[in-house]
Amino acid sequence: MLNVFRALVWFLVRVPLLLLIFVTALIMSSCTMLGLNYASLETANKPVPQPELNVAAIVNEPAYRSDVMRGFEDVLYGPWPEGLPIEWGEPRLVDANLLGGKGRLEEIPVTIGEGEGASQFWLAVATPAGDGPFPLVISQTFSSNCAAFPGYPVTATDGTICEGSEMEGTFGFIATQIFGTYIAKVPLDRFMDSGIAYASFYGSDFVPDRRTEAPAVMANLGGPINPTSTLMAWAYGYSAAMDALEGREAIDSDAIVLFGHSRFGKAALIAGAWDRRTDGVIAHQAGFAGASLSRSETGEGLKRMAESYPHWLAPEIRDWLDRLDELPVDQHQLLGLLAPTPVLLGNGRRDVWSDPNSSFRAALSASDVYEAAGEPGLPAGGMKQDFVPEAGIAWWLRPGGHSIVSEDIDTFIAFVHAQFPEASRTQSAVHAAE
Repeated sequence: MLNVFRALVWFLVRVPLLLLIFVTALIMSSCTMLGLNYASLETANKPVPQPELNVAAIVNEPAYRSDVMRGFEDVLYGPWPEGLPIEWGEPRLVDANLLGGKGRLEEIPVTIGEGEGASQFWLAVATPAGDGPFPLVISQTFSSNCAAFPGYPVTATDGTICEGSEMEGTFGFIATQIFGTYIAKVPLDRFMDSGIAYASFYGSDFVPDRRTEAPAVMANLGGPINPTSTLMAWAYGYSAAMDALEGREAIDSDAIVLFGHSRFGKAALIAGAWDRRTDGVIAHQAGFAGASLSRSETGEGLKRMAESYPHWLAPEIRDWLDRLDELPVDQHQLLGLLAPTPVLLGNGRRDVWSDPNSSFRAALSASDVYEAAGEPGLPAGGMKQDFVPEAGIAWWLRPGGHSIVSEDIDTFIAFVHAQFPEASRTQSAVHAAE
């Protein structure tokens, strides 16, 4: 009887915690509809991407390319904010002896816009030890620098030095269990050991990922052209980061890769197409308005995404949500615009919400553009193909859901090394000595 009583007390004490865990998991998983389904690997019985991709024109006719980009701006992303001022301050040294000598960590304040509406974020830059120049990966994160670089005195959203992280405790435990170890935390040791510089900033420090606040923030940036969607704004954030890091001796200016997961994967693809300084793109589980076809009826769907996150897309998309089959552009064209820039499309077999099937079909269509531009296209083998990091469009499908796990990091690093073998020969001094 005493044991039964103790068990009852144990349960009652933990009910609030168990309830909190359940509710948090439910809320966090709702954005990806995590379930037990698998993405279909059959593509032959699926619709061919529309509209038809004019391969020769997109490669050889700048005016046609501009027309396609304008089509995306008019209906999906809003205008590229050409001329929106970008300024940055002096780097602040955070740690000169990063990871026991494997590199150094700095932080650069970056301001976009002018006047009272200008917005600032803090770009954390980790550079391997050694002479370089090193290939560079630029990413945007879902949590503040405090979570991305836990334990380091980087700058929080409010401008103070970080003390602790929002990813600590129960919330952080649940988040990493659902979305992977590296959903917020940067795997610094992996990149430093691989001889790859890594720069990161919190996208919401620039434009908040909130439907009620984002439109006003974008409208008040003070540029000659302001973004009207957060995806286009975050894409411009990548461009601003490239500006701030341009000319650094330790960074190979011909090996700059933009990385984004989920919504930031969408932004990375846009930035790669609009800012041609980009040397590579890693778009991991980018989903709709990213690598997945807008006409697809599998997964989240563009209409549901636009209704749930209206600030992600330009207001003009509302006129098309009930007639997606009439859209003048689709995502195979966005991938085609990237050619010959190498792109890695990461996917999870259980991430049906992001629709890997239509993402593959978009990549298959865009593959013709890469080949016409003189680059290797998508390897043969369908969705079951082996990962080929040297491909112009590298396809990656692993088990599991919408997350960033250790296996993904290995794949990202392999892609960078394969695409930039000369730059990647320079390893960090510590790693080379091991």
